[in-house]
Amino acid sequence: MNNQEDNKKDDFIFGIRAVIEAIRFGKDFDKVMIKRGLKGDLIKELMDELNLNDIPFQYVPEEKLNRVSRKNHQGVIAFISPITFYNLENTIADIFEKGEVPFLLMFDGISDVRNFGAMVRTAECAGVHAIIIPEKGAARIGSDAVKTSAGALHKMPICRVSELKKTIDYIQLSGIRIFGATEKASENYYANNFNEPTCIVMGSEDVGLSNEVMRKCDYLIKIPIIGKIQSLNVSVAAAILMYDVVRQRITNF
Repeated sequence: MNNQEDNKKDDFIFGIRAVIEAIRFGKDFDKVMIKRGLKGDLIKELMDELNLNDIPFQYVPEEKLNRVSRKNHQGVIAFISPITFYNLENTIADIFEKGEVPFLLMFDGISDVRNFGAMVRTAECAGVHAIIIPEKGAARIGSDAVKTSAGALHKMPICRVSELKKTIDYIQLSGIRIFGATEKASENYYANNFNEPTCIVMGSEDVGLSNEVMRKCDYLIKIPIIGKIQSLNVSVAAAILMYDVVRQRITNF
């Protein structure tokens, strides 16, 4: 795909001062790319704004910036998010205040945009209250993700957090149990009671749950595999687990 096609598809801002002003104006960003080795007072001002507003950023070679745009980007390109991110603490509090049983979904390293969008779509249909994603290592939330989700990204609260381990601690302290989906589990998913406050964690497409997240989970669950391939697409696996929560809550287990 050439640069012109990329530019039509992706909504971004370039230039240090332009990005700073957009942040102060309250724009939501998916991520910001900064040229490696960039220095100066203006870049320090930008970094202060990024850190203050918890906006993910990464240092990249100039060639990567030029693949996005060859205009005078001054070493900084920021991708605008098509959605507004939700605060997790406020979201959990709202669920309890409504008298509902929390049903959360967490992504640990889901990087494929199509899988991401498909899971968001299923989550919205299944009544998931919110999806939690990390700042780093997550699929980019752009037009492709919105399209794949069939618009569900505009309806599903997405909570972006800086660190999954600390987030899991907070969720557990809120009285919500963490179920990690992994083929390494000894217990099948349907043996668990999802009528209690529940958060299901799905791992990355290639390696599954990270070890640090796996150790934090209250329970590890698996989907039994009868065939020879021994693995399911992550969006399919997520759909199976989410709809068992639906089944149990409709039938009271």
